[in-house]
Amino acid sequence: MDIAFQNSGCIDLHIHSTASDGSFSPLEIIEAARKIGLRAVAITDHDTVDGSAEALSFSHSHSIEILSGIEISADFPRGTMHILGYLIRVDDSDLRRTLETVQDARAKRNLKIVAKLQELGVDIRYDEVIEVSGGGQVGRPHIAQVLVHKGVVQSVDEAFKKLLRKGGAAYVSRYRLLPAEAIQMILRAGGVPVLAHPFTLNAKNETELESILVDLKQAGLKGVEVYNSDHTPEHKNRYERLALRHGLLLTGGTDFHGTAKPGVQLGIGKGNLRIPYRLVEELKKSIVKV
Repeated sequence: MDIAFQNSGCIDLHIHSTASDGSFSPLEIIEAARKIGLRAVAITDHDTVDGSAEALSFSHSHSIEILSGIEISADFPRGTMHILGYLIRVDDSDLRRTLETVQDARAKRNLKIVAKLQELGVDIRYDEVIEVSGGGQVGRPHIAQVLVHKGVVQSVDEAFKKLLRKGGAAYVSRYRLLPAEAIQMILRAGGVPVLAHPFTLNAKNETELESILVDLKQAGLKGVEVYNSDHTPEHKNRYERLALRHGLLLTGGTDFHGTAKPGVQLGIGKGNLRIPYRLVEELKKSIVKV
């Protein structure tokens, strides 16, 4: 992992490991974060706390603060909704039980996607997808990587646009928690629920986005991911304004996936992110209020 910059005192609270669709292990991520001077990180794998739990096991041997985390896919027909959970109890039995149901639905969906691709004439086998995943939780990004390797598409983005995303030729829906269910699950596990990258909700305008945020806050949402690699200055300003207006916490992270998401570097995203540690302090304070 070739990242040569100093970012002392900054944080990255949106990172994916090999436990879901990232290309680096939790230990590799922590070591890289320490080398570049990050003060705190959170591994937020999709619908699993395995990567986060593994990262926490190294917390005593590394001079960097590690927050527990997860990113949960919630059912939202108008777009894509992900809810981040911070400072959760990774051994919470109710959390683990619910995640098993979600992971089982994801596994069944993966098999259906591969079958659809085969029906479309694509030469792909599920064991190839498992191999690409490196033993972690299999997801659509791994299927996309196989399609790239086979020359079916030129990039992971193209695989999603043409085949794997909603409306794509090989798209298959799956069971997801309702937004309120995802939020309440995080709260019951002692954590802080935060809306990830709000632009993926596909809200028509700021008024509609604000309405969604109000509904989510009523369900227990505590924060908004204001700083993200894919946020434009306009996005950042809008999300910051709405979060402050409604008394929601501000958080941020790169959405780092390693080689699985080229161009996004740990800690700095596409080169311009510098997320201050004070946001972690605010997260910790909010736990008392949950």
